[in-house]
Amino acid sequence: MEAKIEDGKLVIVIDLQEPTPSASGKTLVVATTHGNVVTECVVNGKPVVIGLNAYIKK
Repeated sequence: MEAKIEDGKLVIVIDLQEPTPSASGKTLVVATTHGNVVTECVVNGKPVVIGLNAYIKK
């Protein structure tokens, strides 16, 4: 995953994966950080933490 701040916006780039069933089995995950990730982006002197799950309906 890549994250940057550009023109006052947080831009996240993450690779797509083959749809994989979520833990609950209700959706298919197509991109994930597998939990929270501390980035090099800084807001108010503190690092931005991203936890991302992108999914599609089954």
